[in-house]
Amino acid sequence: MRTCLTMTALLMVATGAYAAESAHPHPHDHAAAPVAAGAKSQAALPMTDAEVRKVDAKAGKLTLRHGRLENLDMAPMTMVFGVKDPAWLGTLKAGDKIRVAVDRVNGTLTVVALEPAR
Repeated sequence: MRTCLTMTALLMVATGAYAAESAHPHPHDHAAAPVAAGAKSQAALPMTDAEVRKVDAKAGKLTLRHGRLENLDMAPMTMVFGVKDPAWLGTLKAGDKIRVAVDRVNGTLTVVALEPAR
């Protein structure tokens, strides 16, 4: 019985210390530092091949048939994306072959970089 009480007391102390540590992360603890959405360097994001299926300039959306999006662990498919720069939509048309980098920006899958396919 005494061992059980001792273990319970130790568990309570350890849990309280962990909770206090979690509430005040160390300044050098990068895992606890907040990261703004889309804060990854665009140069660090992998580019993938894509084909423009539809341009909806009014809605600011681009429908792409894209290759694998490694950074998002997403298989190839056709889907709609937001775009970082709405001016890009005026330069694209259905059928264009491009390369894109996609990331989550404020919770929305967004094309953050694009270039003509080589």
